[in-house]
This record gives sequence, structure tokens and C-alpha cells, in this order.
Amino acid sequence: RWRLKVTADEVDPQFLKMLVAYEDQRLWQHAGIDPWALMRAGWQLVSNGRIVSGASTLSMQVARLIEPRTDRSFSAKFLQAARAVQIERRLNKADILDLYLNLAPYGGNLEGVRAASLAWFGKEPKRLSTAEAALLVSLPQLPERRRPDRFPEAAKAARERVLLRLAVSDVVGDGEAARASLAMVPS
Repeated sequence: RWRLKVTADEVDPQFLKMLVAYEDQRLWQHAGIDPWALMRAGWQLVSNGRIVSGASTLSMQVARLIEPRTDRSFSAKFLQAARAVQIERRLNKADILDLYLNLAPYGGNLEGVRAASLAWFGKEPKRLSTAEAALLVSLPQLPERRRPDRFPEAAKAARERVLLRLAVSDVVGDGEAARASLAMVPS
């Protein structure tokens, strides 16, 4: 694995805002589990008969990254939530964010936003453009299927989903999101 240590202070502030807006809007308010996101995901499951969106917080994602499970059951999700609460009791939000920034998968052998930023864009994560930041926000959900070098169209579509999310557009502004949509995806 190629992982290079980084802290939130060494990452573009806009990337961090986009990450929180896309992955965990109530990061600073919850204690590891977001009850509103759980209710929304539960309602969507009941209404649609399938999983439409998840309810994982960044703390839950860190728990999954630290203790990976191949099982995708409700019991595994419950254990992940319990671990997230334990993590929240032991670490502050900045430490949890730093763990995510260092452990998130970005395709191939890349782990962490610094390794991904250097590999995909040839620059430190402190200097990301809006388009680059949006791509890096999107990759950890499906890192192998969205690899820009192998699947540029999937990477671009994932980046667009990030830029179109209302919470993200509030962070970057509609005009900047539109400009970022036109940027090329690295290959």
C-alpha cells in the first residue's frame, strides 16, 4: 500500500468542506452515529424496497477502515456503529478526520488523500482545484470502479454527483461547480 501521512491542516480547506458536506454533514454534531441519516436511509429502504443511500458517518467509515469486514449485513453495520461510538469517545473530531484522510482507499494501492493527490494530480493535497477535490471526495466510495486511469467516465460521473450535491454546491458555489464539471479527469 502507498500511504503518506497527512493531517487536515495539510489539505485544501475546500476539500475538507466538500468531504464533510458530501459524506457527513452533521459530523460536528453527532457522537459517531447520525440519527437523522439513519432515519432517512431506513425510510428510503422501506419506501423503495432497496438501499438507496447509506447512513455511515465518517466515524463509522473509520471504524470500517480500521476493522474491515467482508460481511455486509445489518449485524456488521451495527458493530461498525458501535465501534464508531467507541472511537468518538476516545478521539476528537480532528483526530477522526485525520484517520479518514490517511486510511481512505483511492484505487489500486493508494491509501489516503496525500498519496492519491500526488498519484493522480502530481501535487500536494493543499493545492487542489475544485474539480480535483470533488474527484478525491468521490473515489473512496468505489475506489476500484472509479479509478481515473482505468475508468475515466465512471470517475467523471462520480465527480459530477459530488458537485451536484446541494450541500457541496453551497460550499463551492454554483458557478465554480459548473466550471469544475468541465475539467478533464486525469488518466
